[in-house]
Amino acid sequence: MLSDVSLDLPVRPVLPALVAALGTAGAAVLVAPPGTGKTTLAPLAVADQVPGRVLIAQPRRVAARAAAHRMAALLGERVGGRIGFAVRGERRVGPDTRVEVVTTGLLVRRLHHDPELPGVGAVLLDECHERQLDADLALAFSVEARSALRPDLWLLAMSATPQADRFAALLGGAGRPAPVVRAEAALHPVTRIWAPPPRPVAAPGPGRVAPALLDHVAATVRRALRERDGDVLVFLPGAGEINGVAGRLADLRDAIAVLPLHGRLSGAAQDAALRPTGERRVVLATSVAESSLTVPGVRVVVDAGLSRVARTDLARGLGALVTVPVSRAAATQRAGRAGREAPGVVYRCWSEAAHTRLAPQPEPEIATADLAGFALQLAAWGTPDGTGLALPDPPPPAALTVARETLTTLGAVDPDGRITGRGRAIAAAGAHPRLARALLDGAERVGADRAAEVVALLAEETLTGTGDDLTALWRRMRGNTDPAATARWRAEVRRLRAALPAGRSGGRPDHPGDGTGRHGADRTQPARAGGPPGGTAPTGRAPAPGHLPDDLAAGLLVGLAYPERLARVRRTGGSAYLMTGGTAAELAAGSPLVGSAWLAVAVADRSPGAPTARVRLATPVDEATAREAGGALLRTDREVGWTGGGVVAREVIRLGAIELVDRPLAAPDPAMLAEAALTGLRQTGLGLLTWTPEAAALRRRLAFCRQALGDDWPDVSDPALLADAPAWLGPELARARRRADLARIDVAAALRRLLDWRQAARLDEVAPERLAVPSGSRIRVDYADPAAPVLAVKLQETFGWRDAPHIADGRVPVLLHLLSPAGRPVAVTADLASFWRVGYPQVRAELRGRYPRHPWPEDPTTAEPTRHATPRRR
Repeated sequence: MLSDVSLDLPVRPVLPALVAALGTAGAAVLVAPPGTGKTTLAPLAVADQVPGRVLIAQPRRVAARAAAHRMAALLGERVGGRIGFAVRGERRVGPDTRVEVVTTGLLVRRLHHDPELPGVGAVLLDECHERQLDADLALAFSVEARSALRPDLWLLAMSATPQADRFAALLGGAGRPAPVVRAEAALHPVTRIWAPPPRPVAAPGPGRVAPALLDHVAATVRRALRERDGDVLVFLPGAGEINGVAGRLADLRDAIAVLPLHGRLSGAAQDAALRPTGERRVVLATSVAESSLTVPGVRVVVDAGLSRVARTDLARGLGALVTVPVSRAAATQRAGRAGREAPGVVYRCWSEAAHTRLAPQPEPEIATADLAGFALQLAAWGTPDGTGLALPDPPPPAALTVARETLTTLGAVDPDGRITGRGRAIAAAGAHPRLARALLDGAERVGADRAAEVVALLAEETLTGTGDDLTALWRRMRGNTDPAATARWRAEVRRLRAALPAGRSGGRPDHPGDGTGRHGADRTQPARAGGPPGGTAPTGRAPAPGHLPDDLAAGLLVGLAYPERLARVRRTGGSAYLMTGGTAAELAAGSPLVGSAWLAVAVADRSPGAPTARVRLATPVDEATAREAGGALLRTDREVGWTGGGVVAREVIRLGAIELVDRPLAAPDPAMLAEAALTGLRQTGLGLLTWTPEAAALRRRLAFCRQALGDDWPDVSDPALLADAPAWLGPELARARRRADLARIDVAAALRRLLDWRQAARLDEVAPERLAVPSGSRIRVDYADPAAPVLAVKLQETFGWRDAPHIADGRVPVLLHLLSPAGRPVAVTADLASFWRVGYPQVRAELRGRYPRHPWPEDPTTAEPTRHATPRRR
């Protein structure tokens, strides 16, 4: 076949060495820069040497189709002869096909179906450096299939980047790496021009690309058109940016064709971008054009320097598309598009200094993606954790754990991660496990045809367009408003319909009404739960198959796939929703879905740091349908808790994080009531209780006892009292319902429960509430400072005391605050004897004239104590 091609590309001289290496080792790595012809010529060279068909796997459908058309054109044939291709929903092969270009996902499915790959002589894995999940699996499964079943199978990994050692080690056997063959020279030189924006622009991130950068890209395209000849290929991160730049170049359309190229276009639209038109073109492309594509006539590349990658929020089960700077390897690949047919130029919209700071390689998809489908493939292969497989990188443990939990919930794997019979049926559907579950379970409920139609819309990303109303999209597909899109949709519907096991065709094949029906008020609650088989189902009778109108049928299917994304509006008529998974979600302004009481959200993303998720695709449902789809999340809780006003006892029916029913609990458990009151006390603090002077004084006396006599006495600090509240407030807490009930508690009586009988008997002895003084008065002791209890007493009432009294079994002297006849402090002492000798004479001299009617003896230790003044003489 290679002899039929006269085109001389840089890879051609190394093809004999490549074929020899494969013949000797059975596996090899081909490293060739972009534009050298590896995708085009290597399969033809291999086909000349092996019997059977050569499979070449591409990570993208557009690349697979383009590669097949390119090889067929070089042979002067139409696709479907010696060169064929197969992608999801489309296959063009014939009995004479020797080279078949397939997507990596399709290769993985064929390996599952029959790992011996009968009739296949060689497998070529193109662009393996891109590290997509299916590409990693295709590599790992092919290596194991060759090792265990097909030692005669040739296996070739092809990469545009020079880092081939990892792939050589994976393909090699018995500790020996596979041989590496390199084609060093590119076909034509490419001149780099650094063209950063004239002013700084906002860094890329989760939001849209800064309009200033799109302005600069459009200006750079105009500059390239002025300065250079040939077509211009422009790399942008997504379809939105493509539309934005196309709008900025709209005035050029009379002289220049401005064409989009991205994965959401139809095959015909993609082919149009890859086909010369006779006029000068500007092709605005995403990363689909980075590799394995030759866009004829391109001499100039304008690179915005951005790429859009998926990030998965494992905690919420949501993804986000984040715009990131392109890697240096990807930038090299993009630049190579300009030199495929002649010397070219690349305008890079960043500086040379910024280029040195770029990541050397793009991040592998396994590090950031949802791994549910990946984990199911591993389980179906018999290696649930991937141990022993030739994976370039092991799956991240956290992401793999979440994926296995999802599969377990779907009933696809058992607790050990081994695939179940249901899991094999899910895997055979060829869709994400969640969508396959919706197809299998939904077919019995809404009919196989309607189930396949809705799941096809969710599985085929190129169909969704810009609207967020899934039912409206479904209606457009049926109405054939876009014939190309409808054709792709119907092909996917047929594939999914055929994937249903026998007996799963329940429901009416026709479509009742025009798809606009809404639910009625007498909707019957279904019996089936939304969880895996064997889950608890809500009571009620299931409606007959085909009973649901289309919007509810679509919602049921979405809910079966994503039960954690069923959402209820927060405020009637609003655009803010709460999903059952607990994540807030928001509809776009002007969405036709605004005001829907419930939504089944098919697509939502949440940018890092954003407070809410953005709803991208959804359909209205009613509560009954939400209950049916999310039955595994439905639960009834009996709750007794504390609110600001007191204890609340209620029965709550929840669908995940959404409260459906809230009603008073008739007979709450007394223990739960006590626990709720205790929670309120601990949350609010001891201030909920009424601390009378008696209670406060008792607490201070107990604190003094612990300070003076040791830890055998109770700890009455706030933390200790709150921690031990059941012991001293137990009966009162069991009866409390409101704050007022707590406020009425006799705190002093409750505190005494902290004392054992011995301590209770001794309390008045070791920490007397009052002390008798020589005058006969009984004066209250102030225990505010547990280290120094205070007795405030008039000086004349202490005459006759030689020393200050001691308490706590004589361990602690009372601190005397000696007061004047007017009650003002004149001295503070714990050493009364010293005061009588030293301090009293000075006090006596100062005050006897001020208070002549009160005694001021020279020797207070022998004087008569008194509470009264001398009566006035008449």
